[in-house]
Amino acid sequence: MSSPAASPSFSLDVDLNLERAVVHCHGRMVGYATSELTAAVRPLVKSCKRVVLDLTDLTHMDSLALGTIVRLYVSAKTNGSCLELINLTPRIRQLLGITNLLSVLTDLCESGVMVRF
Repeated sequence: MSSPAASPSFSLDVDLNLERAVVHCHGRMVGYATSELTAAVRPLVKSCKRVVLDLTDLTHMDSLALGTIVRLYVSAKTNGSCLELINLTPRIRQLLGITNLLSVLTDLCESGVMVRF
């Protein structure tokens, strides 16, 4: 059994300007990492019109991470912000497709959520 320290951990970097924040996600977004993402993004959706989650360097996402993205969408919509997912890897795109979140998030583009590949 591998220890959590053996697998790449989750980290994020935030590039912030007056109207847009880009959150660059790195590593594995699993259980423990979702609270870090939520803590970073929730304040941004209150202060920025557009929050971009750049998933270029994301290698893995579990069900808790999927739920977190949905909760962040709700938070963004409630605060009048736009949540955008960009640079989905084929694996993350497949996961969103299998769970039907890809079609849901794509449909939500008209409601302020953008998903770009």
